[in-house]
Amino acid sequence: MTGREQGIAALASAVASGRASAVEQVRTAVNAIRQLDFGPDGLNAFIAYDVESAVAAAEAVDAAVAAGRGGGRLAGVPVAVKDNICTLDLPTTCGSRILEGYRSPYEATAVRRLREAGAIVVGKTNLDEFAMGSSTENSAFGPTRNPHDPSRVPGGSSGGSAAAVAAGIVLAALGSETGGSVRQPAAFCGVVGIKPSYGRVSRYGLVAFASSLDQIGTFGRTVADAALLLEVIAGADPWDSTSADRPVPALTAELDRGVEGLVVGVPREYFPPELDPRIATLCREAVERLRAAGAEIREISLPHTRYAIPTYYLIAPAEASSNLARYDGVRYGMRAPGATSTVEVYEATRSLGFGPEVKRRIMLGTFALSAGYHDEYYGRAQRVRRLITQDFRRVFDDGVDVIFTPTTPSVAFRLGEKVDDPYQMYLADIFTVTANLASLPAISVPIGRVDGLPAGGQLIADRWDEATMVRAAAALERALAE
Repeated sequence: MTGREQGIAALASAVASGRASAVEQVRTAVNAIRQLDFGPDGLNAFIAYDVESAVAAAEAVDAAVAAGRGGGRLAGVPVAVKDNICTLDLPTTCGSRILEGYRSPYEATAVRRLREAGAIVVGKTNLDEFAMGSSTENSAFGPTRNPHDPSRVPGGSSGGSAAAVAAGIVLAALGSETGGSVRQPAAFCGVVGIKPSYGRVSRYGLVAFASSLDQIGTFGRTVADAALLLEVIAGADPWDSTSADRPVPALTAELDRGVEGLVVGVPREYFPPELDPRIATLCREAVERLRAAGAEIREISLPHTRYAIPTYYLIAPAEASSNLARYDGVRYGMRAPGATSTVEVYEATRSLGFGPEVKRRIMLGTFALSAGYHDEYYGRAQRVRRLITQDFRRVFDDGVDVIFTPTTPSVAFRLGEKVDDPYQMYLADIFTVTANLASLPAISVPIGRVDGLPAGGQLIADRWDEATMVRAAAALERALAE
């Protein structure tokens, strides 16, 4: 046993003790990429991977172990990184033609911390272009497929990372969140996905979509794996002024504490008529498991939830329209040929380089910020955002420790099913965007299956209280396994 079957902590322990080789772990992951990812029937979860770089990093870990220097908390663990998180040894394309082949001159703090802990980055994963989407169908490099049913989407925008973990190519991966882009694909692919509190993990090296919402999150096969990965990458960073100078909780120490004495709130607004009744049944069963494990269950109300989707889809595109103005064909990235004036360069480059969904959101955001409409749209959305945040504040102040909801209103839908209906696609994030708007930590945990497809349950905690969230999630995971 190498420890791989038991999770990333056991695998790292096996490598650090010399019972397993980091190089062999990397070769196993690379072979899985070659077997599962490419070709007409492949998952298309990876945009790029570099065998030589990964093997060299693994050899360095094995050499450190042999010399008695140890290998780190993640010694020899192969991980994947979403391709909007900057790396030095692999391209960072954001799933867009406008950055095809681009190599960053610096590396994200989260990636650096993984490497310092001994993890091996084996590749960059597919995503909706610039993280704008809920299905990973908006990638310029083609859609990713769900490992449980290749005719279905893996969710998005971090669908490549979720699919890579679900398929067993890697045990853990990094994704990014703006409105649910870790938790929603985690639910669709039957893995665990964590979105930390805004500011818990440095955004340095995460290509900006909507700066007040963007975060780096983690995927794992289990709560323990996703929590350990988060523990490694979290913490203040002088390169990111939005990162919080707060102690990082020992999340893995919370895994066995159980839910005895915790109050779990169940908001009525998250169980609307359009929720798949089979997912509602799984959620009710999960809540009863928590009750049986010793938690107090309390019905709560988050009344402004119904405004979350329009609020999110005003704020996020507005910030995106500003952030994506830097892709002009002048400084870096793609430059369209044939243009003779500055305006022509901008127009031609963006027309050719950006896909339809990115263009749609830039236009929506530009309109929301335009003269005469800023206060009517963007300003009003920010005011509603405060009301959504206040709803959560009131509930937590009333004694609720963690909130349980469905992660998604349905299981994974079919490829192409919602591409031509952006509104229906946006509704796939209806239960996840609130945590981003309120800067709260949230986790998606598998709670069962519907017609053979995974369904997820979501736990949301108070800001900075990832410890209680992980504690409750691990207890639910154990209860559902019994």
